[in-house]
Amino acid sequence: MKQKPFDRRDFLKFGALSLGAIGLSPWTNRLFTIPDFPQSARLGRLCVGHVALKAQPDYDSQDVGTVYEDSVLPWLRETVGHWPGRNNQRFVETPGGYIWSPYMQPVENNPNKPFENLPKQGDRTGMWVEVSIPWVDAILINPPARSPALKWRMEVEKKSKRFYFSEILWVDQTRKDDDGQIWYRVNERYGNRGDLFWVPGEALRPIEEQEFASINPDVEDKRIIIDASWHRQTLSCYEGNTEVYYCRISTGVESDSTPATPPGGVGYPIWRKLYSLHMSGGTNVDGWDLSGIGTTQLFIGDGVAIHSTYWHNNFGEPMSRGCINATPADSKWIFRWTTPFVPYEPGEVTIVGAGSTRIRVIEG
Repeated sequence: MKQKPFDRRDFLKFGALSLGAIGLSPWTNRLFTIPDFPQSARLGRLCVGHVALKAQPDYDSQDVGTVYEDSVLPWLRETVGHWPGRNNQRFVETPGGYIWSPYMQPVENNPNKPFENLPKQGDRTGMWVEVSIPWVDAILINPPARSPALKWRMEVEKKSKRFYFSEILWVDQTRKDDDGQIWYRVNERYGNRGDLFWVPGEALRPIEEQEFASINPDVEDKRIIIDASWHRQTLSCYEGNTEVYYCRISTGVESDSTPATPPGGVGYPIWRKLYSLHMSGGTNVDGWDLSGIGTTQLFIGDGVAIHSTYWHNNFGEPMSRGCINATPADSKWIFRWTTPFVPYEPGEVTIVGAGSTRIRVIEG
Protein backbone atom coordinates (compact mmCIF):
# COMPACT_ATOMS: atom_id res chain seq x y z
CA MET A 1 0.00 0.00 0.00
CA LYS A 2 1.41 3.39 -0.97
CA GLN A 3 1.94 5.62 2.04
CA LYS A 4 2.07 9.38 2.39
CA PRO A 5 5.47 11.08 2.32
CA PHE A 6 7.19 11.38 5.68
CA ASP A 7 7.99 15.06 6.22
CA ARG A 8 11.00 16.52 7.98
CA ARG A 9 9.03 17.22 11.15
CA ASP A 10 8.14 13.52 11.53
CA PHE A 11 11.78 12.52 11.38
CA LEU A 12 12.83 15.34 13.67
CA LYS A 13 10.28 14.08 16.16
CA PHE A 14 11.64 10.52 16.00
CA GLY A 15 15.21 11.80 16.01
CA ALA A 16 14.59 13.97 19.06
CA LEU A 17 13.00 11.07 20.93
CA SER A 18 15.64 8.49 20.09
CA LEU A 19 18.54 10.92 20.55
CA GLY A 20 17.25 12.78 23.57
CA ALA A 21 20.05 11.34 25.67
CA ILE A 22 22.56 12.03 22.90
CA GLY A 23 21.67 15.66 22.42
CA LEU A 24 22.05 15.65 18.62
CA SER A 25 19.79 16.40 15.72
CA PRO A 26 20.04 13.72 13.01
CA TRP A 27 19.75 16.44 10.36
CA THR A 28 22.17 19.12 11.51
CA ASN A 29 24.79 16.49 12.35
CA ARG A 30 24.16 14.34 9.27
CA LEU A 31 24.25 11.35 11.59
CA PHE A 32 21.74 9.37 9.55
CA THR A 33 23.12 9.89 6.07
CA ILE A 34 25.22 7.26 4.31
CA PRO A 35 28.91 7.99 5.06
CA ASP A 36 31.46 8.53 2.31
CA PHE A 37 33.37 5.29 2.69
CA PRO A 38 36.75 4.83 0.95
CA GLN A 39 36.74 3.76 -2.68
CA SER A 40 38.56 0.44 -2.81
CA ALA A 41 38.02 -3.04 -4.23
CA ARG A 42 38.30 -4.43 -0.69
CA LEU A 43 37.50 -2.74 2.61
CA GLY A 44 37.88 -3.57 6.27
CA ARG A 45 36.01 -2.24 9.33
CA LEU A 46 37.78 -2.08 12.68
CA CYS A 47 35.56 -4.10 15.02
CA VAL A 48 37.30 -3.37 18.35
CA GLY A 49 37.65 -0.14 20.33
CA HIS A 50 41.01 1.03 18.99
CA VAL A 51 44.30 -0.45 17.78
CA ALA A 52 47.76 0.71 16.84
CA LEU A 53 48.77 0.67 13.21
CA LYS A 54 52.03 -1.24 12.84
CA ALA A 55 54.91 -0.39 10.52
CA GLN A 56 55.34 -4.10 9.78
CA PRO A 57 53.07 -7.18 10.20
CA ASP A 58 54.51 -7.87 13.63
CA TYR A 59 53.19 -7.43 17.17
CA ASP A 60 56.54 -5.92 18.22
CA SER A 61 56.75 -3.58 15.24
CA GLN A 62 56.76 0.21 15.67
CA ASP A 63 53.40 1.95 16.13
CA VAL A 64 52.75 4.42 13.32
CA GLY A 65 49.22 5.53 14.14
CA THR A 66 45.94 4.69 15.86
CA VAL A 67 42.66 3.46 14.34
CA TYR A 68 39.34 3.63 16.17
CA GLU A 69 36.27 1.39 16.19
CA ASP A 70 34.16 1.38 13.00
CA SER A 71 36.87 3.09 10.96
CA VAL A 72 36.68 1.76 7.39
CA LEU A 73 39.98 1.38 5.57
CA PRO A 74 41.13 0.04 2.20
CA TRP A 75 42.15 -3.61 2.58
CA LEU A 76 45.19 -3.78 0.32
CA ARG A 77 46.20 -7.35 1.05
CA GLU A 78 46.44 -9.97 3.78
CA THR A 79 49.85 -11.29 4.78
CA VAL A 80 51.37 -13.66 7.32
CA GLY A 81 53.11 -11.95 10.23
CA HIS A 82 53.85 -12.49 13.91
CA TRP A 83 51.45 -12.28 16.85
CA PRO A 84 52.73 -14.27 19.85
CA GLY A 85 50.62 -16.98 21.45
CA ARG A 86 47.81 -16.91 18.89
CA ASN A 87 46.63 -19.25 16.15
CA ASN A 88 46.04 -16.40 13.75
CA GLN A 89 49.20 -14.89 12.33
CA ARG A 90 47.55 -12.85 9.56
CA PHE A 91 47.72 -9.08 9.18
CA VAL A 92 45.82 -6.69 6.91
CA GLU A 93 47.88 -4.13 5.07
CA THR A 94 46.20 -0.71 4.87
CA PRO A 95 47.55 2.53 3.33
CA GLY A 96 48.69 3.65 6.80
CA GLY A 97 50.15 0.42 8.16
CA TYR A 98 49.31 -3.11 9.31
CA ILE A 99 46.45 -4.31 11.54
CA TRP A 100 46.08 -7.82 12.99
CA SER A 101 43.36 -9.37 10.80
CA PRO A 102 41.07 -10.64 13.63
CA TYR A 103 40.36 -6.97 14.40
CA MET A 104 39.19 -6.20 10.84
CA GLN A 105 35.79 -7.29 9.52
CA PRO A 106 35.91 -7.71 5.72
CA VAL A 107 33.19 -5.42 4.36
CA GLU A 108 31.86 -4.04 1.08
CA ASN A 109 30.26 -0.76 0.11
CA ASN A 110 27.34 -1.55 -2.21
CA PRO A 111 24.48 0.99 -1.86
CA ASN A 112 21.13 -0.01 -3.37
CA LYS A 113 18.19 1.67 -5.02
CA PRO A 114 15.45 1.24 -2.40
CA PHE A 115 11.86 0.16 -3.04
CA GLU A 116 9.13 2.68 -2.36
CA ASN A 117 6.65 -0.16 -1.85
CA LEU A 118 7.49 -3.51 -0.29
CA PRO A 119 6.44 -6.88 -1.75
CA LYS A 120 3.79 -9.15 -0.28
CA GLN A 121 4.80 -12.49 1.24
CA GLY A 122 1.49 -14.32 1.52
CA ASP A 123 -0.57 -12.26 3.96
CA ARG A 124 2.48 -10.36 5.19
CA THR A 125 4.10 -7.25 3.71
CA GLY A 126 7.87 -7.07 3.93
CA MET A 127 11.14 -8.62 2.87
CA TRP A 128 14.43 -9.96 4.17
CA VAL A 129 17.38 -7.64 3.65
CA GLU A 130 21.12 -7.65 4.23
CA VAL A 131 23.24 -4.67 5.27
CA SER A 132 25.35 -4.09 2.16
CA ILE A 133 27.56 -1.19 3.30
CA PRO A 134 30.15 -1.20 6.11
CA TRP A 135 27.74 0.26 8.66
CA VAL A 136 24.68 2.48 8.90
CA ASP A 137 23.16 4.47 11.77
CA ALA A 138 19.47 3.98 12.57
CA ILE A 139 16.76 6.05 14.23
CA LEU A 140 14.96 4.34 17.11
CA ILE A 141 11.26 4.86 16.43
CA ASN A 142 9.79 3.83 19.77
CA PRO A 143 12.07 4.88 22.65
CA PRO A 144 13.11 4.07 25.28
CA ALA A 145 15.41 1.27 24.09
CA ARG A 146 14.44 -2.22 25.21
CA SER A 147 17.53 -4.23 24.26
CA PRO A 148 20.19 -3.97 27.01
CA ALA A 149 23.09 -3.19 24.66
CA LEU A 150 21.11 -0.49 22.87
CA LYS A 151 19.99 1.04 26.15
CA TRP A 152 23.62 1.23 27.26
CA ARG A 153 24.77 2.58 23.90
CA MET A 154 22.19 5.35 23.82
CA GLU A 155 22.02 6.35 27.48
CA VAL A 156 25.63 5.87 28.57
CA GLU A 157 27.73 6.09 25.41
CA LYS A 158 25.39 8.68 23.83
CA LYS A 159 25.42 6.93 20.46
CA SER A 160 22.70 5.80 18.06
CA LYS A 161 21.97 2.23 17.00
CA ARG A 162 24.30 1.01 14.26
CA PHE A 163 23.79 -1.95 11.91
CA TYR A 164 26.80 -3.65 10.34
CA PHE A 165 27.69 -5.25 7.02
CA SER A 166 26.15 -8.71 6.52
CA GLU A 167 23.47 -8.39 9.22
CA ILE A 168 20.20 -9.94 8.01
CA LEU A 169 17.03 -8.06 8.97
CA TRP A 170 13.31 -7.93 8.25
CA VAL A 171 11.77 -4.69 6.97
CA ASP A 172 8.01 -4.21 6.97
CA GLN A 173 7.34 -0.54 6.11
CA THR A 174 8.72 2.26 3.97
CA ARG A 175 8.55 6.02 4.27
CA LYS A 176 9.68 8.83 1.98
CA ASP A 177 10.83 12.10 3.51
CA ASP A 178 10.33 15.47 1.87
CA ASP A 179 13.76 15.24 0.21
CA GLY A 180 12.72 12.03 -1.56
CA GLN A 181 14.84 9.78 0.70
CA ILE A 182 13.25 6.34 1.18
CA TRP A 183 13.57 4.77 4.62
CA TYR A 184 12.91 1.16 5.64
CA ARG A 185 11.45 0.20 8.99
CA VAL A 186 13.53 -2.58 10.56
CA ASN A 187 11.42 -4.85 12.75
CA GLU A 188 13.39 -7.97 13.69
CA ARG A 189 11.05 -10.94 13.55
CA TYR A 190 12.80 -13.33 15.93
CA GLY A 191 14.31 -12.46 19.30
CA ASN A 192 13.31 -8.79 19.07
CA ARG A 193 12.54 -7.14 22.41
CA GLY A 194 10.39 -4.58 20.62
CA ASP A 195 12.82 -2.00 19.23
CA LEU A 196 11.91 -0.54 15.81
CA PHE A 197 14.18 1.52 13.57
CA TRP A 198 14.19 3.71 10.48
CA VAL A 199 17.19 2.98 8.25
CA PRO A 200 18.11 4.61 4.91
CA GLY A 201 16.97 2.20 2.22
CA GLU A 202 20.24 2.46 0.28
CA ALA A 203 22.02 0.57 3.07
CA LEU A 204 19.87 -2.57 2.86
CA ARG A 205 20.03 -5.06 0.00
CA PRO A 206 16.85 -7.07 -0.70
CA ILE A 207 17.47 -10.81 -0.36
CA GLU A 208 15.92 -12.85 -3.14
CA GLU A 209 14.28 -16.18 -2.37
CA GLN A 210 16.63 -18.21 -4.59
CA GLU A 211 19.62 -17.11 -2.52
CA PHE A 212 18.52 -19.60 0.11
CA ALA A 213 17.78 -22.50 -2.24
CA SER A 214 18.79 -25.90 -0.88
CA ILE A 215 22.18 -27.34 -1.77
CA ASN A 216 22.10 -31.06 -2.67
CA PRO A 217 18.56 -31.52 -1.28
CA ASP A 218 18.27 -35.14 -2.46
CA VAL A 219 21.20 -36.33 -0.33
CA GLU A 220 19.90 -37.98 2.84
CA ASP A 221 23.13 -38.89 4.64
CA LYS A 222 24.36 -35.47 5.73
CA ARG A 223 26.32 -34.75 8.90
CA ILE A 224 28.57 -32.07 10.34
CA ILE A 225 31.72 -32.63 12.38
CA ILE A 226 33.08 -29.71 14.40
CA ASP A 227 36.57 -29.93 15.85
CA ALA A 228 36.44 -27.62 18.88
CA SER A 229 40.03 -28.20 20.01
CA TRP A 230 41.93 -24.94 20.48
CA HIS A 231 44.52 -25.66 17.79
CA ARG A 232 42.04 -26.78 15.11
CA GLN A 233 38.67 -24.91 15.20
CA THR A 234 37.23 -26.42 12.02
CA LEU A 235 33.87 -27.49 10.60
CA SER A 236 33.39 -30.19 7.96
CA CYS A 237 30.22 -31.14 6.09
CA TYR A 238 29.93 -34.78 4.98
CA GLU A 239 27.69 -36.56 2.54
CA GLY A 240 28.21 -40.17 3.50
CA ASN A 241 31.99 -40.47 3.87
CA THR A 242 32.76 -37.63 1.48
CA GLU A 243 33.74 -34.25 2.83
CA VAL A 244 31.95 -31.63 0.71
CA TYR A 245 32.71 -28.45 2.65
CA TYR A 246 35.37 -27.30 5.10
CA CYS A 247 35.91 -24.01 6.91
CA ARG A 248 37.50 -22.39 9.92
CA ILE A 249 35.22 -21.43 12.80
CA SER A 250 35.33 -20.08 16.35
CA THR A 251 33.83 -22.20 19.13
CA GLY A 252 33.16 -21.36 22.75
CA VAL A 253 35.76 -19.91 25.12
CA GLU A 254 35.60 -21.68 28.46
CA SER A 255 35.54 -19.37 31.47
CA ASP A 256 33.96 -19.11 34.92
CA SER A 257 30.79 -17.66 33.40
CA THR A 258 30.58 -19.38 30.00
CA PRO A 259 31.16 -22.99 28.90
CA ALA A 260 33.14 -24.21 25.95
CA THR A 261 31.10 -25.70 23.10
CA PRO A 262 30.12 -29.11 24.56
CA PRO A 263 31.25 -32.24 22.70
CA GLY A 264 28.62 -34.78 21.68
CA GLY A 265 29.22 -38.44 20.84
CA VAL A 266 26.51 -39.35 18.31
CA GLY A 267 25.75 -35.79 17.36
CA TYR A 268 23.09 -33.21 18.14
CA PRO A 269 20.17 -32.72 15.74
CA ILE A 270 19.47 -29.22 14.47
CA TRP A 271 16.17 -28.29 16.09
CA ARG A 272 15.60 -24.77 14.72
CA LYS A 273 16.77 -22.80 11.68
CA LEU A 274 16.21 -19.07 11.16
CA TYR A 275 17.20 -16.58 8.48
CA SER A 276 17.98 -14.14 11.27
CA LEU A 277 17.88 -14.02 15.06
CA HIS A 278 18.44 -11.29 17.65
CA MET A 279 20.49 -13.04 20.33
CA SER A 280 21.12 -11.91 23.89
CA GLY A 281 22.00 -13.39 27.24
CA GLY A 282 23.97 -13.03 30.43
CA THR A 283 23.87 -10.06 32.77
CA ASN A 284 24.33 -6.35 32.15
CA VAL A 285 27.94 -6.67 33.29
CA ASP A 286 28.80 -9.96 31.57
CA GLY A 287 26.34 -10.36 28.72
CA TRP A 288 25.77 -9.99 25.01
CA ASP A 289 23.06 -8.49 22.85
CA LEU A 290 23.47 -8.71 19.08
CA SER A 291 21.01 -7.91 16.29
CA GLY A 292 20.61 -9.43 12.83
CA ILE A 293 22.58 -12.65 13.34
CA GLY A 294 22.12 -14.38 10.00
CA THR A 295 21.64 -18.06 9.07
CA THR A 296 21.25 -19.31 12.63
CA GLN A 297 20.96 -23.05 13.30
CA LEU A 298 20.26 -24.05 16.91
CA PHE A 299 21.35 -27.53 17.94
CA ILE A 300 21.95 -27.55 21.71
CA GLY A 301 19.49 -26.07 24.19
CA ASP A 302 18.15 -22.57 23.64
CA GLY A 303 21.37 -20.84 22.67
CA VAL A 304 24.09 -22.99 21.07
CA ALA A 305 24.02 -22.50 17.31
CA ILE A 306 26.01 -22.26 14.11
CA HIS A 307 25.57 -18.70 12.88
CA SER A 308 27.00 -15.86 10.84
CA THR A 309 29.39 -13.52 12.65
CA TYR A 310 30.13 -9.86 11.93
CA TRP A 311 31.70 -8.67 15.22
CA HIS A 312 35.10 -10.33 14.79
CA ASN A 313 37.32 -11.90 12.14
CA ASN A 314 39.21 -14.31 14.40
CA PHE A 315 38.09 -17.58 12.85
CA GLY A 316 40.45 -20.37 13.80
CA GLU A 317 40.44 -19.50 17.52
CA PRO A 318 37.76 -19.91 20.23
CA MET A 319 35.81 -16.65 20.55
CA SER A 320 32.17 -17.32 21.40
CA ARG A 321 30.05 -18.03 24.48
CA GLY A 322 29.39 -21.56 23.28
CA CYS A 323 28.10 -21.03 19.74
CA ILE A 324 29.85 -21.83 16.47
CA ASN A 325 30.90 -18.55 14.83
CA ALA A 326 31.38 -18.69 11.05
CA THR A 327 31.97 -16.13 8.33
CA PRO A 328 28.76 -14.92 6.65
CA ALA A 329 29.60 -16.84 3.46
CA ASP A 330 30.44 -20.09 5.27
CA SER A 331 27.41 -19.87 7.54
CA LYS A 332 25.09 -19.27 4.59
CA TRP A 333 26.43 -22.26 2.63
CA ILE A 334 26.03 -24.55 5.65
CA PHE A 335 22.51 -23.21 6.29
CA ARG A 336 21.45 -23.95 2.71
CA TRP A 337 23.02 -27.41 2.78
CA THR A 338 21.59 -28.75 6.05
CA THR A 339 18.11 -30.19 6.33
CA PRO A 340 15.35 -29.23 6.53
CA PHE A 341 14.85 -26.42 4.01
CA VAL A 342 13.69 -23.04 5.35
CA PRO A 343 11.14 -21.17 3.20
CA TYR A 344 11.51 -17.41 2.63
CA GLU A 345 8.26 -16.89 4.50
CA PRO A 346 8.35 -17.22 7.48
CA GLY A 347 12.16 -17.55 7.33
CA GLU A 348 12.13 -20.02 10.22
CA VAL A 349 11.59 -23.73 10.80
CA THR A 350 11.34 -25.55 14.13
CA ILE A 351 11.98 -29.29 13.89
CA VAL A 352 10.14 -31.75 16.13
CA GLY A 353 11.53 -35.30 16.15
CA ALA A 354 13.83 -36.68 13.47
CA GLY A 355 14.49 -35.20 10.06
CA SER A 356 17.33 -32.74 10.52
CA THR A 357 21.08 -32.81 9.99
CA ARG A 358 23.09 -33.91 13.02
CA ILE A 359 26.11 -32.04 14.35
CA ARG A 360 28.89 -33.83 16.18
CA VAL A 361 31.36 -31.82 18.26
CA ILE A 362 34.76 -33.41 18.92
CA GLU A 363 38.01 -32.26 20.49
CA GLY A 364 41.28 -33.33 18.89
